[in-house]
Amino acid sequence: MNNSAIGKSWDEVRAELFTPQELKEMESRVKLMHAIADARKKKGLSQRELEKISGVSQPVIARMEKGDINAKIDTIMKIIIALGGELSVTF
Repeated sequence: MNNSAIGKSWDEVRAELFTPQELKEMESRVKLMHAIADARKKKGLSQRELEKISGVSQPVIARMEKGDINAKIDTIMKIIIALGGELSVTF
């Protein structure tokens, strides 16, 4: 079995596995999900309470916060608005 990843740094392995575009997308997704989880916690809301005010189910919120799903923009916006935030995009 050839494991070419042995002895390489995580950055080197990531560069071999993903394109620069994929890495940027993943990093942006992680930042967004962390921001959502942080905002929920700062407001003192449980995932179940956020479910009630956003209309997004608690299991979906949990998977989003863990990075297990690629949520649709509509779902993300429901949560952001429920948390009193807004989405800003910069280029």
